[in-house]
Amino acid sequence: MRIIGGRLKGRVLRGPANLAIRPTSDRLRETIFNILAHAYDNAVEGADVLDLFAGTGAMGIEALSRGARHVLFVDRERESCALIAANVGALGLTASARILRRDACKLGKAGSAERFGLAFLDPPYGRGLVPPALTALRDGGFLAPGALIIIEESAGVELSMPENFITRDVRRSGETQILFVTFEPKI
Repeated sequence: MRIIGGRLKGRVLRGPANLAIRPTSDRLRETIFNILAHAYDNAVEGADVLDLFAGTGAMGIEALSRGARHVLFVDRERESCALIAANVGALGLTASARILRRDACKLGKAGSAERFGLAFLDPPYGRGLVPPALTALRDGGFLAPGALIIIEESAGVELSMPENFITRDVRRSGETQILFVTFEPKI
């Protein structure tokens, strides 16, 4: 695995030691970030980013390489958090990153300064984790109004969005579907 674009382009990331962690492929990451740059007015530049089910941290690290301001990495597995910490440290990104070891579907309340405009959700495929994770983000106050959420899920899975989430676009890449969803709270 390597960083695809930005100031850290070409740098190598440590990968998982086992198959329990499924990192987003370089090609799929490149596709997602190209869409963000061209169809969503470079939503990464200057963004505060949330990387849920972070695994290796590849999505959040790619965002930092491409100009994100800060990333909160969330994963419940100790191995994943250690891997993210190693990757962030090796790339000199510790000042722009925070790692939270927590279940993405049971986040609790966000800190008063934590409102994210961009979020990546890449849960284990086919386990029904997207709706409860989105609900946890909404109920915990983690998302800024209008936040853009990029969801990766198996292409065969039908997803229904919880209240306040609107699917804007769906793309397919092999066995994966990528959903671009916005958070639209009622005011």
